Amino acid sequence: MADYEYKSPLAGFENAEPLPTTLNADGKSYYNPPGPRSSAYDEFPAPIKSSNNGFDFHIYYLPNAPEEAKYAAELHERIRREFPEFRIYRLWDKPVGPHPVPMFEVNVFNPHQTGTFFSWLAVNRGPLSVLIHPNTGDPYRDHTELATWMGKPFPLNGRMLKR
Repeated sequence: MADYEYKSPLAGFENAEPLPTTLNADGKSYYNPPGPRSSAYDEFPAPIKSSNNGFDFHIYYLPNAPEEAKYAAELHERIRREFPEFRIYRLWDKPVGPHPVPMFEVNVFNPHQTGTFFSWLAVNRGPLSVLIHPNTGDPYRDHTELATWMGKPFPLNGRMLKR
């Protein structure tokens, strides 16, 4: 059981019309009637705080695997060249903070950048693992319960993140 109470994802839709059960031509997916565009396309949903940056991408590599270290350095350079609007931190050669292996961090500032970088990393991260987390003001929860991984997850030193 989580230490956090989740409200229903249907909050705010209690009085909405029932959705149709009509299937699309593929016979598998549902027809969804047109509706208003979600604000999540343009701004992060609460409790994500975008005042500094909405999401962090921590890109991990194993320092004792020379091919991973080389790939991480090349990926770091490529990201700096292709996404200069992101905040891109230095490439660490040792564990930093709660992160158990060397890594570098990339910050994104809006939902469009988040989705773009997520899909770009999915096909370009190579052998590296990526910890992706929002910034809600609760670092422990952000790095654990709300985190998403690409590749192999690594155990974090969560004690460093507790308030």
